[in-house]
Amino acid sequence: MLAFLRQMKALYRDTSANAMILSAFAIFAMVGGAGLATDTVQWTLWKRQLQRMADSGAISGAYALAAGSDSSAAVNSEIARYSYITSTVTKTIETPPTAGPYAGNAKAVRVILSTSRTLPFSNMFMATTPVIQAEATGAAVSFGQYCVISLETTTATGVTFWGNSSSTLGCGVATNSQGSSAVAAGGSSYVVASPISAVGNVPASNNYATGTTLQPYSIAQADPYASVPMTSVPSGCNQSLDIGSNKTKSVNTNGNPATQCYTSMNIQGTANLQNGIYIINGGSFNIGAQATVNCDECVFLLTSDGSVGSTIATASINGGATLNIGAPRSGTYKGILFYQDRNAITGTTNTISGNSSSFLRGAIYFPKQYVDYTGNSGMSTDCIQIVARQVTFTGSNQISNTCPTADGSGSITGTQVRLVN
Repeated sequence: MLAFLRQMKALYRDTSANAMILSAFAIFAMVGGAGLATDTVQWTLWKRQLQRMADSGAISGAYALAAGSDSSAAVNSEIARYSYITSTVTKTIETPPTAGPYAGNAKAVRVILSTSRTLPFSNMFMATTPVIQAEATGAAVSFGQYCVISLETTTATGVTFWGNSSSTLGCGVATNSQGSSAVAAGGSSYVVASPISAVGNVPASNNYATGTTLQPYSIAQADPYASVPMTSVPSGCNQSLDIGSNKTKSVNTNGNPATQCYTSMNIQGTANLQNGIYIINGGSFNIGAQATVNCDECVFLLTSDGSVGSTIATASINGGATLNIGAPRSGTYKGILFYQDRNAITGTTNTISGNSSSFLRGAIYFPKQYVDYTGNSGMSTDCIQIVARQVTFTGSNQISNTCPTADGSGSITGTQVRLVN
């Protein structure tokens, strides 16, 4: 025993080969550090790949929801593009999400992905294979306030600012056009409106005021009045309303709701209209340059008792006319001033204008045809919304987008798809 202890003391005092021993320990530490570093890089790469899959899937699902399509199919289709790792991935798709800030939101999609991966170095010391998880939530969220929406879906330009027009809209402009110039501002026009968004491209232009937000390649905006029905033409609607120059006529509505129907309205003089619904059956709503039209709560329905789109009534309002008209504050047509039947054929332009003494309040709705809106400096158009297939602005338009409280009119909230979690 004493001999063994003497040998250990001698070994302890021996300083030869210290460098070799230290090197051995250092090599062990270096190999371990390199192994852990490699595993960390590999883990980070897998995590990023999985997160990218979740983000892409959630965005695709949200776009599908906004378009009224199958969100799960869209998520699966998007994730399938990552074929090099999808075979080991377990996925959960929730519409609506069951957790998170958008739990229960029918416009949101939550995607949860997980996978088990063996780490080259750490696996030698781990009893189980680690699990990597990633999740993302995409949703169609409210974004921007609009008072002009073009429902054009082809590559044609949806909204045009042209000539010497000066358009101060106090709101956003949106179009569903997929064109390379979905919104165009040319000539000597000057546009104060923001944001300006489109499904297609919105080319930059010096015609836009400084600070204008352009949002090309955005989600298509829904028709805000898609659920509003068109009233059927009552039987016996076969008379026109004609008021000549220098003539004045008071027009009464009748029934419940208060309704009047004409084959056309041709006003060159003064028309004092009682509040109610005015149906134009197949003809035109024609207001001359010297005309004056007064109505506090009226809606003008441009339709036809036939089934042929070419017979749908149209509107032509001369820029010299004096309009003092507002939309109903309640009822089916709350907030709508002009409403053209959805059966109308495309290719026809309706002109809405008025002189500097005019007052308009409410929505101008021509979902299948074009609207040429010609404002005049001094017009009181604080509360105007225009929804049409295509919209062209000429003249001097001043819309502050400020509507009286509870009058049924107001700006339209836009929609945008985003990752929200």
